[in-house]
Amino acid sequence: MKPTKTCLSSLVVASSLLACVSQGKYDAAVSDVTRVRGQLQASEKLGADHRRESHTELAQVRQELAEANVALALAQQEVDVAGGIAIACGEALDESSTMNEGMSAELERRGKDVDQLVAAKAELAGSLERARSGLEELRGARAAAESQAAMFRDVAQRLGRMLDAGELNIVLRSGRMVLVLPSDVYFEPGKADIGRKGRKALSEVGHVLGSLPGRRFQVSGHTDADPTRVSGFASNWQLSSARALEVVGLLIHAGMQPASLSAAGYAEFDPVTANDSATNKARNRRIEIALQPNIDQMVDVSRVAGVATSNP
Repeated sequence: MKPTKTCLSSLVVASSLLACVSQGKYDAAVSDVTRVRGQLQASEKLGADHRRESHTELAQVRQELAEANVALALAQQEVDVAGGIAIACGEALDESSTMNEGMSAELERRGKDVDQLVAAKAELAGSLERARSGLEELRGARAAAESQAAMFRDVAQRLGRMLDAGELNIVLRSGRMVLVLPSDVYFEPGKADIGRKGRKALSEVGHVLGSLPGRRFQVSGHTDADPTRVSGFASNWQLSSARALEVVGLLIHAGMQPASLSAAGYAEFDPVTANDSATNKARNRRIEIALQPNIDQMVDVSRVAGVATSNP
């Protein structure tokens, strides 16, 4: 604005100075001033237009810059959030790794525990099976023992007269029923012959034992420790064996099957008590008829039978 006013002032002054010039020169000067003024106005208008455009462009640039700043701030915020997420993810990853290691160790331990439980289960199953098998065996043994005990009681009842008369005794020895016949009742001292009374008693015994199907019996002779003198036998071996054979013959005569009988002589070498008195020697002089057990009946039946185990 100031340069333009200066130029106009200069033109006015110049016009004043040229007042004395010719009309033609004056008109020409006025025309020049008018032209210059028009040029100046056009220049001012063009400058104003440029300034408006510049202001508009500047405002647009400022708007774009503001938007760019906002976008930058948002991007920075997103970067910060992403960084925080990355840190949190790292920490979570570390924690997960630690947990994974702990879980792996726990799984390994539990795997071993499971193996131990499986082994223990198998062992328990085996023990249970053995217990069941043992229980079945015990049940079978008890049934056999009860059957045998019933038989013992029946034999004792049927031979009750002889028991009361002292002609025999019945004991349980090692789970076997043993009929004990005192030698002094059946034999003369040092002899193997049986008198009429003894024959009658053995006939009764043979009748009862022969009624037990499928059973085997051993007849054994026993003496005291005194040596034989006038018996006619070379030793107690021959005397005890001869007496056992004599009893076997009488039992067969009473109806027992020969295949169910056997004979043995033990001399003085299987005593039931010491040979230190006349009473004890009399106890050792005996004939025993032992019931041979079946394989499935080799059990202690004394408690089931209700008969006390004792020696004659």
